Amino acid sequence: MKRLQTALVLVSLLMVSACKNDPLSGADDPKSDTWSIDYRSPSFMQGWIEQITVADIKGRLIRGPSGGGLGSNNLGLDEEYARGWRTNIGNVYTMTGADLPKIVYVRWQSIIEQTTYSGWVNISENARSIMRGSTARRCPAWPEQQASYYASLTLGLAPGGVIRVWVQDNCSNFVLVDQGQAQVEPLGPDQGRNQGRYAYPIDENSKRYVERWGIPYGSW
Repeated sequence: MKRLQTALVLVSLLMVSACKNDPLSGADDPKSDTWSIDYRSPSFMQGWIEQITVADIKGRLIRGPSGGGLGSNNLGLDEEYARGWRTNIGNVYTMTGADLPKIVYVRWQSIIEQTTYSGWVNISENARSIMRGSTARRCPAWPEQQASYYASLTLGLAPGGVIRVWVQDNCSNFVLVDQGQAQVEPLGPDQGRNQGRYAYPIDENSKRYVERWGIPYGSW
């Protein structure tokens, strides 16, 4: 029995020593006890977030951001900027009080289409594993820098009700992990409380873009 206890102690000491000598361990790096959510649409594909709600892995429902604009239109008309995704850090919203996500529900106005969508997307265990790893491990490309302070998730929303989900790994790479398909919201914008009016009109620059290039359904 004493030999077994001694062996267990030695194994524990070796594990602690390995962690301390691991240059990529983020165990001692400062980190948040929450995570952040971002949302975006392709360029010129204007929209407006009505509601985002997250069900976390403990079964709790947490309201996320609302009232945010989608689809910046500050680019030129010389290229099909709306085709495909250009992921980067944008609207960062801290999900205070939420554990890692299991399901994300979203309702948004696709102003460029004059259509409102609502739907949900399941967040996979693979996504959560990458989120955990982003704060637990430093990036091999810059091991002297601390691991990410908090995990992050990006929600991509596109015309046609397309939902895409990316998470950032420990080297700040955007990894596409999940996808969903929203349906047309039968009550229309603002759940029918605004006489069918959308949050704002289509911008002239976005209108000119669509007249030239169209809406690239199927590219997202």
